[in-house]
Amino acid sequence: MDAIIAWLADLSFWSWWILGVVLVIIEIFAPSTFFLWMGISSGIVGFIALIFPKMRWEYEWLVFAVLSIISIIVSRRFLVKNPGLEDNPALNRRGAQYIGRRFTLSEAIENGRGKIHVDDTQWTVEGPELEAGSRVIVTSVDGTLLIVEPVEQKPE
Repeated sequence: MDAIIAWLADLSFWSWWILGVVLVIIEIFAPSTFFLWMGISSGIVGFIALIFPKMRWEYEWLVFAVLSIISIIVSRRFLVKNPGLEDNPALNRRGAQYIGRRFTLSEAIENGRGKIHVDDTQWTVEGPELEAGSRVIVTSVDGTLLIVEPVEQKPE
């Protein structure tokens, strides 16, 4: 037991910085934002130990614990209130990118199914019976099937 206390008492600012780096590396491989804040807290305690080299090890660990707990609680509350926004939420849902867009039927919708060309891809569509060349709007997606409705023509 005396050896552990002697080891704790001999921790320098370098030890805190090394602990901080190790905790941030753990965060990189096991993302949870938990280790990130503990690593930052360890770095702050390292700077405090650099400024106050005669500080007792008990106070260093107390400051580390308090900073870690406060920063983790604050970050959790912040992340709950402000969830991250994706640049493109429909990135892995290709069909969802077409909802609201208008297209021309390349094949008539017969028996509820037809086809449209979107860029270089042909998509199967589902909707009411319409002739090829009719304008449609995508209203939803069911897997790889686009659900369409006819675009109302404005009277001339």
